[in-house]
Amino acid sequence: MAFDGVTIANVVTELKKELIGGRLYKIAQPEADELLLTIKQPSGQKRLLISADASLPLLYLTQTNKPSPITAPNFCMLLRKHLQNGRITDISQPGLERIVHIHIEHLDEMGDLCRKTLVVEIMGKHSNIIFCDDNDIIIDSIKHISAAVSSLREVLPGKPYFVAHTQDKMDALSTGQEDFQRLLSAKPQAVFKALYGSFTGISPILAQELCFQAGIDADLPTAALADQDYEQLYRVFAHMCTAIREESFCPNIAYVNNKPVEFCALPLTIYGYPATDHQRQGTVSTDLVNIGQPAGGQVVPYDSMSALLEHYYAEKNVLTRIRQKSADLRRIVQTALERNVKKYDLQLRQMKDTQKRETYRIYGELLNTYGYSAVPGAKSLEALNYYTDETITIPLDPTLTATENAKKYFDKYGKMKRTHEALSQLTQEVSEEIQHLESIANALDIALHEEDLAQIKEELIQSGYIRRKAGGQKGAKRQHTASKPFHYLSSDGFHMYVGKNNFQNDELTFKFATGNDWWFHAKQMPGSHVVVKMENAAELPDRTFEEAARLAAYYSKGRGQEKVEIDYIQKKHVKKPNGAKPGFVVYYTNFSMAIDSDISKIQLISE
Repeated sequence: MAFDGVTIANVVTELKKELIGGRLYKIAQPEADELLLTIKQPSGQKRLLISADASLPLLYLTQTNKPSPITAPNFCMLLRKHLQNGRITDISQPGLERIVHIHIEHLDEMGDLCRKTLVVEIMGKHSNIIFCDDNDIIIDSIKHISAAVSSLREVLPGKPYFVAHTQDKMDALSTGQEDFQRLLSAKPQAVFKALYGSFTGISPILAQELCFQAGIDADLPTAALADQDYEQLYRVFAHMCTAIREESFCPNIAYVNNKPVEFCALPLTIYGYPATDHQRQGTVSTDLVNIGQPAGGQVVPYDSMSALLEHYYAEKNVLTRIRQKSADLRRIVQTALERNVKKYDLQLRQMKDTQKRETYRIYGELLNTYGYSAVPGAKSLEALNYYTDETITIPLDPTLTATENAKKYFDKYGKMKRTHEALSQLTQEVSEEIQHLESIANALDIALHEEDLAQIKEELIQSGYIRRKAGGQKGAKRQHTASKPFHYLSSDGFHMYVGKNNFQNDELTFKFATGNDWWFHAKQMPGSHVVVKMENAAELPDRTFEEAARLAAYYSKGRGQEKVEIDYIQKKHVKKPNGAKPGFVVYYTNFSMAIDSDISKIQLISE
């Protein structure tokens, strides 16, 4: 799942075909580290998404527009000033580096033709978007990197732009066979590690793919390779380079157990992609056999790398963004949760200390009954326990009389009884608070939009974990109604709804659902309420029961477990106690089933 140099080469090939000659019609900055460029071409408008996000840097063509802030950030305003209506003259990639140069020419205020370059660096946490003039002097960048942050290179206005070479790697496209063998043999490590550690643009999965096509175990040390192994590996390597030069790309995603595990710009035969005739030339074996590398699965080809990236990263990008925006809420919930768990553990230990209270009561009663037989100054008294017909030994304070010892035991009993009664109430309250906080944490895990976070924040405000800002009530109320439950359609045509948070759970169960609708929830764990609308149906098919249960399992803390136990019952049997926290319900008669949390085959209508 690496956005490697070969993937960049595939993207650049597509950008050249689609964007060169086009004019920059709109420049937007939807996120702090993201640009969305709209380019006008005779064939229509094209959109280019560029993200320098540290956790998910991206570059691809998209059809999707994104809302922008009302006030454009400074970097966006600068680009608009210089590049609005500018024409894209070229798009290039130096070697197989994870860098793209977008060359643009425009007219300045005097009407003179000027040339600028937008440099996109897709380098993980070091990703950046840098705007340079025709002399490679930085005009500005979406991220400023000072000398205090990096000793290798400053990325600041007025500084010269250059690529900091931190790794001793060769350009794969210009490597001969002698250099190839020399570089690999000099590294005493697994073959595939030596491959991606020696040449730019090659990711670990592509290195494993090259070994697979050459019939070599990727985990073998380079010292174990014979000369013919190096020759065979170089043939495969050279064919890969030829495919890149000829722009013969085959974007594809490899799935294992219906889950995407890798993608590549070249065929992943290691996962079952049929090799092309071009690839078969000079290879020892293209049979899909296990030679110590991952094999098997399903490979889905795509017409373009942009379409692949948009599909592959669309959900991941949303989740990454929403996780960043929910970080403060998560910290508040986690802190409160840890504090309440510690309090609960302490209370349980204190409750354990009160377990002897009944023993002290019995001691007191027996001393009142048999105290006359106690010898003055004795340290104990043996007496018959008339509750069990057993003789027990009662410890005594020799300085006190039997009556005084009895009073002492009754005092201990009374104190422990009061402590137990108080702790019983407190532990119940703390336990419910822990369940409430865990349900909020679960809601944060399934949140997809800022509106979802607004509802969760409102719940935390109402629970006293966040102080409401002055004058913020109206805005919070508007946001409260913006987010809607997930809406699914079962295979049998029944509408299924899933609450995203406790407010939605309450509304879904007690305002939206009617008496005969079916209600689902993960047993004894935080999770969403799932409601299946019966409409005018007499009964629910078994398949719909199972699909609704899978939704309840997926949107619960048990997501990912092999089996999750789900309670289900008609809505009319679900009650909400007076004063209960949001999302808390009770029910006394229900059905249960254990089921997996795979919802990949259930149709989602809306989020």
